[in-house]
Amino acid sequence: MKAPDFVTRVHRHFDQLCTHLLAKLASGEQATINITAEETLFVRFNGNRVRQNTDVEQLNLALCLQSNGRTVEQSSTLTGQSETDQAALTRLLESCRQEAMVLPVDPNQVPIENHGSSVEEFRGALLAPQEVVRAVVGPAQSCDLAGLYAGGVVIRGNRNSKGQSHWFATETFFLDYSLYNGQQAAKGSYAGSHWNAAEWATKLHRTRALLQLLSKPQQNVKPGCYRTYLAPRAFSDLVGMLGWNALSGAAWKQGRSPFKKLAEKEARLSPLLQISENFTLGLTPRFNSLGEVSEARFPLIENGELKTMLVSSRTAKEYGLAANGASEAEAPRAMDVGTGSLEEKDILKELGTGLYLSNLHYLNWSDPVSARITGMTRYACFWVDGGDIVGPIKDLRWDESLYNALGSNLMALTTHAEIDPAVDTYFQRALGGSRTPGALVDQFTFTL
Repeated sequence: MKAPDFVTRVHRHFDQLCTHLLAKLASGEQATINITAEETLFVRFNGNRVRQNTDVEQLNLALCLQSNGRTVEQSSTLTGQSETDQAALTRLLESCRQEAMVLPVDPNQVPIENHGSSVEEFRGALLAPQEVVRAVVGPAQSCDLAGLYAGGVVIRGNRNSKGQSHWFATETFFLDYSLYNGQQAAKGSYAGSHWNAAEWATKLHRTRALLQLLSKPQQNVKPGCYRTYLAPRAFSDLVGMLGWNALSGAAWKQGRSPFKKLAEKEARLSPLLQISENFTLGLTPRFNSLGEVSEARFPLIENGELKTMLVSSRTAKEYGLAANGASEAEAPRAMDVGTGSLEEKDILKELGTGLYLSNLHYLNWSDPVSARITGMTRYACFWVDGGDIVGPIKDLRWDESLYNALGSNLMALTTHAEIDPAVDTYFQRALGGSRTPGALVDQFTFTL
């Protein structure tokens, strides 16, 4: 008999642990149980050769216990062995009980409820472990490639004492890489659920082309306001700042949302801008840690107007708002930015004279009240004159308000969009990401 695969094995183990743990709850106790798990192959490259590789299989369980108006959450790493993990979770439950005895009553506690059941599994077609090195480095011969490949299954599961049950598993990969020519570098990424050699070759060709352009004479660009093209990866970094309180219901009510003026109809963005939360991209589960399920797709910004603030149940209870399945962080989990009419072949012509930015980094709010962000250019960024790339630039610091960049100064969005997956691997592989087009912005402000 064929051994069960990782998804089947973890699902079965999770159900057994939940049955064991929930049966031990005393009168007046309710509990929510979340599992995060992954089976991932990590391969790190340097000089287009393997520097490090490892296979990670890990399971972690978080227990949220409610008792007499108090809420406690603790977590534990699992071994995958039934008896060992059952004993560990019994100790975890007792530890939560002890902590609950010394806590004050939580006035904004969100009661545990049954939000239904769901099962979503996205199966992929990934490279076999023995194929990864050849598939990555083969097409990159003669390149100085450095980067990280991560591929495998990521799992999220949720159960509670009211009968709720949710399960999500996705099989994906990402290759986050850079090509070097001495100190110069061009960055790229390739991600998905089905490895395609032709797609990887196309991505690599584009990155090589950017690297070759870095050999042109470096241009000295002075601080000022320039028409600027933000490639999809750079634009993803920019709109990703909306996850830093801009769309948070709690931040709005507390007066610290950068989009406070937008929420209160005192300002608006460009009618070209359409942003939605789109779980049909398969980047992350629709359910949050409470097991609340968001709509599959809903608008955040439509025709430049704010349509939806992300509101968690706790925020809803505290401020009298309507919850919409948002996570505790109240940030987008699967942001999808609508495309526009700018064809890829016309980007340089429409840019005319200005800056072409492939990547941004070190972004932060410089003045949240005016939705002003600061950051740096990075990797392959160029000065363009008369529709032609003249040469690369030194890294520049920029400082710009989203009310300008996504408002009156937003000139066009590209017809094509790219997935920018979450590539964080701290403690575990992250889920989520965004899909964004490129953006042409007038009068983008560079300060240093």
